[in-house]
Amino acid sequence: MREIKGMSVLVTGGGSGIGEGVARLFASRGAKVTITGRRADKVQAVAKDIGPNCHAVAGDVTVAKDRTAMIDAALAHGGKLDLLVNNAANMYRQAVGEYTEEFLREAFNTNVISAMMLSSECVKHLEKTEGAIIFLGSIHTRRAYPGATPYATTKAAVEGLTRVMAAELGRRKIRVGCVLPGAVATEINLRAGLFTQEQSDARYAAIAPDHALGRIGTTTEIAEAIEYLARAEWVTGVALEVDGGLGLGVSNF
Repeated sequence: MREIKGMSVLVTGGGSGIGEGVARLFASRGAKVTITGRRADKVQAVAKDIGPNCHAVAGDVTVAKDRTAMIDAALAHGGKLDLLVNNAANMYRQAVGEYTEEFLREAFNTNVISAMMLSSECVKHLEKTEGAIIFLGSIHTRRAYPGATPYATTKAAVEGLTRVMAAELGRRKIRVGCVLPGAVATEINLRAGLFTQEQSDARYAAIAPDHALGRIGTTTEIAEAIEYLARAEWVTGVALEVDGGLGLGVSNF
């Protein structure tokens, strides 16, 4: 398996949650990590706290010039590019009878198209290192949550494109994987304005028993799964469920 030490890693959405967890784990293993995010204060604070192995660049992954700046920053910080972690995403909820084209287009642009474009733009650099691309999927493709079809559909798209991208890029020695987290306490619902912090905490507490292991996960546990895919040289095209058994549909009747 590959060593993390010395890798150059680009993580989108690195200012909080899973992206921050990935940055912290990989930097602690000796990687040169570049984190990006729209909130400059957030990504800069995380990078400062992690230390010299982590560099922050503010930017919006849906904007072409910002994607270019992200890649350039990662190349400057790490001298190359070994791993792209497409973590940036937003929560999109809308009732079936209330769909609007504008809302759905925004959801796909943010959660799918931007990651596809960044991946495309990183290929020439990842080919040089025989690197990897990792997407963040969701348990929403395993469990049905009413009201969340826009979000679930974007994550289903990400999971599907992982396999096709892996098949296409295999000849260029680039591996592609997808991690499907269960419930992990992040800011995604707060950023979307769906819940208060108190409501969010209550929801996580309520869903904990639905996991076979009886608790929600941590950002570090998701980062460890990403680490495995980054290191495993004969694994590509997989959708790795890291969900504490939430996808099993355990009944508490």
